[in-house]
Amino acid sequence: MVAYDYGIKQNILRLLVDHGCEVYVVPAKTSAEDVLEMKPDGVFLSNGPGDPEPVTYAVENIQKLIGRVPVFGICLGHQFMWPRARRKNLQVEIRPHGSNHPVKNLLTEQVEITAQNHGFCLDPDSLPSREVEITHVNLNDGTNEGMRHKSKPLFSVQYHPEASPGPHDSHYLFAQFTDLMKEFAQLAARAANKNSREDYAEA
Repeated sequence: MVAYDYGIKQNILRLLVDHGCEVYVVPAKTSAEDVLEMKPDGVFLSNGPGDPEPVTYAVENIQKLIGRVPVFGICLGHQFMWPRARRKNLQVEIRPHGSNHPVKNLLTEQVEITAQNHGFCLDPDSLPSREVEITHVNLNDGTNEGMRHKSKPLFSVQYHPEASPGPHDSHYLFAQFTDLMKEFAQLAARAANKNSREDYAEA
């Protein structure tokens, strides 16, 4: 798999390797075409600092990857993945920095103790609900903490699952990503096999 480095943490790479991934880290400005030439099973979008709004090259590259390979993003990568979502500069009583922030997984009803470090969040209401499902919400301030696409192989979270304040509450996300890559590879193989059989029959 390929990991985009927007400011990636070493523990993210360790967890990806622990979950069976062979990871190739590429610079933030690496083109989508160069990444696809590597034929990865999936692409990871890392954390990073600052306002995502001016980093247009990242958004453009990611949009070229979506639907071609499974994509998992965290923190800044999460915000890059959904360019049509409005971004809000957070002005909340409990700032999302540090550890011990409770986040609810809406799919499992479980609460995760998470690490946070961001000043912007996405407004999921600005995205079409027929395409995007909210998966996580911050129990302190009600802001969005995770989303997934309903038909394409991509999902993301705002918090830092590698930071382990829980200490292992959010590690399942890395297993979820590897499972998604395996499933996508199997579907692609079946589709290629079907096309081969059809080509043979026509010949």
